[in-house]
Amino acid sequence: MSKGRDFWAAEVSLSAAAERFHTATKIVSPFDDDPLDLTLFVSCYNEAAYIVETLEMIANLAEQAGLRYEIIVIDDTSKDNSREMLATYVQEHPTKNILLRFNRINKGLAQNYMDAAFLGCGKYYRLICGDHAETPESTLAVFRAIGTADIIVPYYTEVEGKSAWRRTISNLFTGLLNGMTGNKLHYYNGLPVHLRRNVMRWHSDSRGFGFQADTLCRLIDLGFDYREIPITAVERRTGKSNALTFRNLLSVTHTLLEIGIRRLSNRVYRAR
Repeated sequence: MSKGRDFWAAEVSLSAAAERFHTATKIVSPFDDDPLDLTLFVSCYNEAAYIVETLEMIANLAEQAGLRYEIIVIDDTSKDNSREMLATYVQEHPTKNILLRFNRINKGLAQNYMDAAFLGCGKYYRLICGDHAETPESTLAVFRAIGTADIIVPYYTEVEGKSAWRRTISNLFTGLLNGMTGNKLHYYNGLPVHLRRNVMRWHSDSRGFGFQADTLCRLIDLGFDYREIPITAVERRTGKSNALTFRNLLSVTHTLLEIGIRRLSNRVYRAR
């Protein structure tokens, strides 16, 4: 058992009345009583060109991996016909375990990521972007690794179509985080697989680009073990990247400050 799971270790005593609603095992092992192996959150915002292909791919691969899974799709007020395509797909595939939510207001990826964790009922949890760009072989490798560590951390060995400038920015971000945290990860934004209740319990306060890195650093610092998986992907987006917009730069700065302040706080308070 990883050090992180020891967080829940305790002695539990229940009254007869409390036993109607709780079990001691559930209180000290909250990860082990979920009915499904994996909750997949699929984010959708103007993904009409990719969303059906994404759903087909991840459902088939989860079945190949032998996982009991569910798919939660949150459409974040798409302006194209994604909503109609999703509704039709679910109607035409009644045996697939899919939950759709159509937001009335745009909430952003980070907020939807946390919402879907609360909606799900899988032991493990992973974000899948609506334009899922991983190769099928890579996604299957990630799925098959589930259960071998508390966190599965994919990292890209190759991203076809990704510019040298964006690779440089990614490498700088990774190097900066490794320097701040003492970790030796290859990549922080590769859609890790987490224990779902960890996302609920220790969710990021960031609402932008860096929320995945923030969550990952927090959980590693708490002692949850991880396994890195090399994957490949194909860049499906065209046009100018928005990674260097003022809003995203502000979000990344927020994330770095959160991580730095938390590490300083841990040094002070854990010393006791």
